[in-house]
Amino acid sequence: MSTGNRIAELREYKGWTQEELASMVGITRAALSHYEKNRRKPDFETLTKLADLFGVSIDYLVGRTEKTDLTLDPSVRDFADELELADEALLKKFRLTVDGRELTDEEARRFIAFVRAERSMRP
Repeated sequence: MSTGNRIAELREYKGWTQEELASMVGITRAALSHYEKNRRKPDFETLTKLADLFGVSIDYLVGRTEKTDLTLDPSVRDFADELELADEALLKKFRLTVDGRELTDEEARRFIAFVRAERSMRP
């Protein structure tokens, strides 16, 4: 089943109109219609909002699993949200990858420095 079909099926199961769901997600009804008809694919932010509203995983929405209940336990989500990547012990404990290749310690430090620099430029 395609992403659009899953979105439409879940919306109908909840008893929501396209207008209601679009409003909850912060998109237009036309955009939602395009997603449901598989004319366009939602971006990651939209997929995240949809998954949260429906109480399913993004993997379920995009068809990677048939199980709807693969969302993170709230305590695990809180832990993951609080991880500080600059912590040396964490960098050694977790394997960080980009494009399927593990980052070296130096690459991880440069990545963190880049993010910090980018954030400092924002108002």
